[in-house]
Amino acid sequence: MRFYIIAGEASGDLHAANLIKEIRKIQPGSIFRGLGGDLMKEQGVSLLKHYRQTAFMGFVEVIKNLKKILGFISECKKDILEWKPDAIILVDYPGFNLRIAEFAKQNGYKVFYYISPQVWAWKASRVKKIKRDVDRMFVILPFEKDFYKTWNYEVDFVGHPLLDAVKDFVPEKLYLKNDSEPNQIEKPVIAILPGSREMEITKILPVMLEVVDAFPEYQFVVAAINSIEESFYKKIIGEKNCILLFNKTYSLLANSRAALVASGTATLETAIFSVPQIVCYRGNAISFWIAKRLVDVKYISLVNLILDRQLIKELIQADLTKENIIIELNRILLDEIKRTEIFSGYKELQEKLGGPSASLKTAQSILESMKQEG
Repeated sequence: MRFYIIAGEASGDLHAANLIKEIRKIQPGSIFRGLGGDLMKEQGVSLLKHYRQTAFMGFVEVIKNLKKILGFISECKKDILEWKPDAIILVDYPGFNLRIAEFAKQNGYKVFYYISPQVWAWKASRVKKIKRDVDRMFVILPFEKDFYKTWNYEVDFVGHPLLDAVKDFVPEKLYLKNDSEPNQIEKPVIAILPGSREMEITKILPVMLEVVDAFPEYQFVVAAINSIEESFYKKIIGEKNCILLFNKTYSLLANSRAALVASGTATLETAIFSVPQIVCYRGNAISFWIAKRLVDVKYISLVNLILDRQLIKELIQADLTKENIIIELNRILLDEIKRTEIFSGYKELQEKLGGPSASLKTAQSILESMKQEG
């Protein structure tokens, strides 16, 4: 069976790779092509493009790069027609994937969507297009099934795939690299997760690093990803007493006492590893101003959204300052009552996420649908 699969960022790459693994276990001869990242490539996906070439964040950034984005979409459509898949699997990445869904449906392809666009946050009317263009939608957040029900659209709640990603994970010890022998880190660790896009890292990481000198008794470690050059991170870090750790985010979280986290899937990953965190976000001022008027949500972190209350502190735009981070970091490091409250909230969150096997459930449903079609 031939599947064209599209993911547009690091988290989508991870979940797509795990889904591919499960599909191949059930249907060993399956072949995959599409857009994604290193993890999908490791699973044998023939990539048309790597997501780092197509990832743009924020209204202003998208408008600036609109010609390039439209070019990627055209290239992808052409590639689908030439490759002739049996079905198309879209993973999150709505700005790109909803256009592909419409095109795919018009051209008679079966369309599966794994990880719903956040239509509940803004542009709920897009559900009409999703109903028209998507044969089957697999959602990973507990409240999404009820949301779609209000639009008379039945979707499958499969649980959150991050629970699969961390289920069998065995953490490594962290080491401080010296010119001679690496030494194990002795100080308690504060993790910095600045995001997966250069644009957001440029705006968020410098502010996060401003607090390093205020906590000399801790070791700060930045979670870096292989798709971004080491020199890019080092230019921002400069002389700060901070370690760069590439592609070992889960081991970092497993060894951390607290974390500074850019908004996104990383907030959930941090919660699953039971690390008290502060959500840090700063984007383009115009993009943020537009988003604020369009997006109908109380919180920007998935942890707070799912719990429907503020469990973890969100420092957004002008609130993201050195002084505020220091205050909040001291609170989650030293206040045991606050830490206990966070741990209790995290336990509740995991129960709401629906248990493991999201990738397996989705793979089974996709292949069953294909069999019925055939």
